Order: sequence, then C-alpha cells, then structure tokens
Amino acid sequence: MTTSRVPRPAPDGTRADATNARLEQENAQLRQAVNSHATVDQAIGVLTAIHRLAPAAGFEVLREVSQRTNIKLHTVAESVIAWALGQPLPEPVGRELDAAVHRRSRQHETSDGEAG
Repeated sequence: MTTSRVPRPAPDGTRADATNARLEQENAQLRQAVNSHATVDQAIGVLTAIHRLAPAAGFEVLREVSQRTNIKLHTVAESVIAWALGQPLPEPVGRELDAAVHRRSRQHETSDGEAG
C-alpha cells in the first residue's frame, strides 16, 4: 500500500483528472471552512473580553448581527476583529452589535436575578 499523493494513471492509461479536480475543490472548501471558523472564534474572543459575554453568548451575538444585517457570519466576525484593532465598524454591524450585546446583557441580568 502506498501513501503517495501523486495521481496514478487509471487502468485505461488516463489520469483521473476529474477525481483530482474534485478533491482539490473539497480541499479548498475545507481550508476556507477552517479559516472561517478561526475568524469566528477570534471575534467571539473579542466579544468575551470587551463585553464580558460567555463564549456561547458571543456566538449568538455574532449570529444575530449576521441575520439582522444579512451579512455573512464570517464577514461580521472579520468586522469585529478589525474593530478590536482600531478600525470603525460598518454602520449596520455596529448598530446591530450594540443592540445584540444589550439584549444578551439584559438576559444575563435577568437570569442572575432569578437565581438569587
């Protein structure tokens, strides 16, 4: 058994170009998914540090902003990271981020009050 990644000729003598193209496309999609996930995780970290949200609440804030602005989640996350580095937030993202954080903070206060 070989672990070589060099394409082997098919039994009829041709290379499996279609298979290679499909695998390369899947590989690119997986790379993009990993990068997108890392970006979202970093943005959750920003929200956790700045707004003292739990990581799950940070994700929910990002998701809400994405849904309310119709901007992809990873793009919202990129905006939050850029904001943490000193760039301004785009208007709809900033407005919805403030509102979502405020809603989460109220929910947290309400749940703390009920527990006490």
